[in-house]
Amino acid sequence: MEQDLFELLSLIPDPEIPVINIVELGIVREAKMISDNEVEIVITPTYSACPAMFNIEEDIIKLFKEKGIQAKVTTKISPIWTTDWITDEAREKLRVYGITPPEKGSHEDHLNIPKKCPRCGSENTRQISRFGSTLCKASYQCNDCLEPFDYFKCH
Repeated sequence: MEQDLFELLSLIPDPEIPVINIVELGIVREAKMISDNEVEIVITPTYSACPAMFNIEEDIIKLFKEKGIQAKVTTKISPIWTTDWITDEAREKLRVYGITPPEKGSHEDHLNIPKKCPRCGSENTRQISRFGSTLCKASYQCNDCLEPFDYFKCH
């Protein structure tokens, strides 16, 4: 039954990066039936101040309401979310979308390591800004193809 809940939750795209869903992003930690018409979904924000969490909670409640099920959404901040929870499939979707995904097991000094351009593959890149279009991304530019791109920060 839990697998069915995760499959249903995978229909909800991330509000900030719509090419991946909330399950692939790794923010859905638990999904369980409490009764025949009630579920509890546990989510962990990518950042403690992530503004998308309100939208995600609303999307979860709406999705289950359409199925005649009441959803209780609990936000759990410990353990803290890590980019290691992003699935391999989502990493590839990010790359194709133009966002360089973080390497698994990256360390705190990840911003000082060259990032691979998602368009041409070059590692001849530079950071434009430590802060990108969302809290979880930094802005970079490729020095070879000159295209700007986002890097999904590790943590």
